[in-house]
Amino acid sequence: MQKEVYLKIDGRVQGIGFRAWAVRTAKELNVSGWVRNVDDGTVEIRMKGEEEQIDEMIKRAYQGPMLARVDEVKFLPKPPSYFLPEVTDGAFFRI
Repeated sequence: MQKEVYLKIDGRVQGIGFRAWAVRTAKELNVSGWVRNVDDGTVEIRMKGEEEQIDEMIKRAYQGPMLARVDEVKFLPKPPSYFLPEVTDGAFFRI
């Protein structure tokens, strides 16, 4: 079953390769979506895929890459479609 989530990750998550890690991890797990840095110092991930793969991506997001310090992972409502891109099946990229 397909699942879609939108996460906001807080902590030391910018400037340490978190977005590149998210792209690699998503490709490994066959998850579609995007990741971006936010002006408030957080990282947002919007992703879609099979429930098992999404759950694994969420689990890994609580740890992040080696240099990250994840303090909090929040689940957000779907972003407005006019502001941020929709998820494209088969692609995961940085914005």
